[in-house]
Amino acid sequence: MEIPSAAPRLFLAENVDLDNWSDLNTYFSDLKTRNIPTESDLKQWLKDISELEAVLEEHLAWKYIKMTIDTRDEALSADYQHFISEIQPQIAPLSDSINRKLVQHPLAAALSGEAFRIYIHKLGLEVKQFRQENVPLQSALRKQAQEYGAITGGLSIEFEGEKLTMPQAGAKLQDTNRALRQAVFEAINAVRIEVRKALDDLLNELVKGRDLVARNADYANFRDYAFDMLGRVDYTAEDCYNFHESIAQEIVPLVKGFHSERKTKMQLEVLKPYDLAVDPEGNEALAPFKTPGELLEKSVEVFKRVDPYFGDCLSTMNTMGHLDLASKPGKAPGGYNYPLYEIGVPFIFMNAVGTQRDMVTMMHEGGHAVHSFLTRDLPITSFKSCPSEVAELASMAMELLSMDHWDVFYSNPEDLKRAKKDHLQDLLSVLPWIATVDEFQHWLYLNPEHPVEARTEKWISLGEKYSSGMVDWSDYPEAQATSWQKQLHIYEVPFYYIEYGMAQLGAIAVYRNYRQNPEKAIQQYKDALSLGYTKSIGEIYKTAGIAFDFSQSYVRELADFIRAELKALD
Repeated sequence: MEIPSAAPRLFLAENVDLDNWSDLNTYFSDLKTRNIPTESDLKQWLKDISELEAVLEEHLAWKYIKMTIDTRDEALSADYQHFISEIQPQIAPLSDSINRKLVQHPLAAALSGEAFRIYIHKLGLEVKQFRQENVPLQSALRKQAQEYGAITGGLSIEFEGEKLTMPQAGAKLQDTNRALRQAVFEAINAVRIEVRKALDDLLNELVKGRDLVARNADYANFRDYAFDMLGRVDYTAEDCYNFHESIAQEIVPLVKGFHSERKTKMQLEVLKPYDLAVDPEGNEALAPFKTPGELLEKSVEVFKRVDPYFGDCLSTMNTMGHLDLASKPGKAPGGYNYPLYEIGVPFIFMNAVGTQRDMVTMMHEGGHAVHSFLTRDLPITSFKSCPSEVAELASMAMELLSMDHWDVFYSNPEDLKRAKKDHLQDLLSVLPWIATVDEFQHWLYLNPEHPVEARTEKWISLGEKYSSGMVDWSDYPEAQATSWQKQLHIYEVPFYYIEYGMAQLGAIAVYRNYRQNPEKAIQQYKDALSLGYTKSIGEIYKTAGIAFDFSQSYVRELADFIRAELKALD
């Protein structure tokens, strides 16, 4: 694959100062006031909008990437904050005017194809939500949400004379020495408790601010506002509740079985929270790689085996410096693939410390990256910006599609079998957590004036609903009560989480197809991702050869398939 380059700018000057509002205002004003008498003029206007969006989104992306790589660098944080607090608020009203101009244009209906229908409908939702009084509020909320990374990115523990980042400390929970695991867990817990109040206070402010934004826009609550904000037109809040119930009924009993098996193999009277990551048969933690460089090299090989194009995508990103994989002091937690719409080559950020989870994260983020490559030539930036139910299908399916080639990481057949079994159990085990977090968020924003005590009580009650009941938290009630604070989505991207569960079901269905016909399943996967957001979610899933369905009967069907796969590994 040749190293991609950004297409020549036809609307913006190459040297435009994107941090200078007077420069940017020229382009927004042009789009707002331009006369558009013909369909040809309309299409050119849309291309110019698309170019401006791609350039600005990539510009902000790099600010975010650099800030999260080193949260300690105040200059990087200030640079990001300047854009979201000084530039974006001035963009917002002009963007609204431009959106209204398109939605109301007499020639808009003449734009052919479902892609433009979806695009215009999405803009219609943005028009519906826009209120000038919300612009400074939303800017302040974006700035507040970044405090989560600042608070948690610097967390570390001192253990046996060594300072460990939280990902490094978490890796030690796979150690076979139970006393060591307990000590590490308690050290992690102690550090998290120190920031509990700060994180509680932060969420209080975010809930309050988001509720105000929703009410200013004439919504009854932020939950309903968020559904429109996220473009959820293919399902409703009631469908989410049905998803929750399907997981509670069909998946929780399976997880209980996993925990019961673990307890028996470990010969424990009770399972503690620090017993869940270690191998139950006493084997040392799986170590698929030692260095970030080795992780990348082996990941490229795995991707090439799945499909040569996939391997080329990762190699290209490496050549272009679009990877930052190692866990480092001051680095924000988590991992992400950030699409860069002008160049069309995304950036992968993660905190690798050598674990199986890190390897799976690389497969996951690599799936997102492949999705970015497959959509880079779509003509409109908005067509490339997929709903999360599709974006996460790309990543979660890649985890499973890559699994037949994990021998690249595990030369020992027993380690390979164990890695596959662990992953299959994990992908089912995470579904109750996803349901818990999503139902928790529904409650947060339908009850925005709740006190912290009620929030804690609600979280604990949801834990009882979705937990296996096999893990004893009695020694660590505060850790259990605050475990939701580890989920950055609650702070930074509210309501963006159930998509992982929906996409996980889709990924299992893709993998089931792969088991029956690998070549066909891979081609369907590529065809579906190449659509970007030019079709509905249901149509994209159909192109992938699967259904967008989270009914109890369908969840049971997919769970039975995974159960059979696990049995084959015994």
